Amino acid sequence: MVYVYILKSRKDGKFYTGSTTDLKRRLREHNDGKSKSTRYRRPLILVYYEELSSIGQARAREKALKHPTLGKHKAVLINQFPKEKLSIFENLDD
Repeated sequence: MVYVYILKSRKDGKFYTGSTTDLKRRLREHNDGKSKSTRYRRPLILVYYEELSSIGQARAREKALKHPTLGKHKAVLINQFPKEKLSIFENLDD
């Protein structure tokens, strides 16, 4: 399984979109400052994710989510995303 995800910075309120095969590990890396693109925007919280079956699909979806015209729709995706699906990623010490 491959994930496309959106993080929100609690520091500046901006969003970061990425993809990974291990979402818990990647979230931990972002919040540990191991990602140059989000290091100074910590702490970050997961606000949306999708599960896809291939890395190709994930990269295409990530690119679509980053496209400027989808920016307006990103808020709708995030607001409609079931918050209970995020709870499995809240405790990153596992």
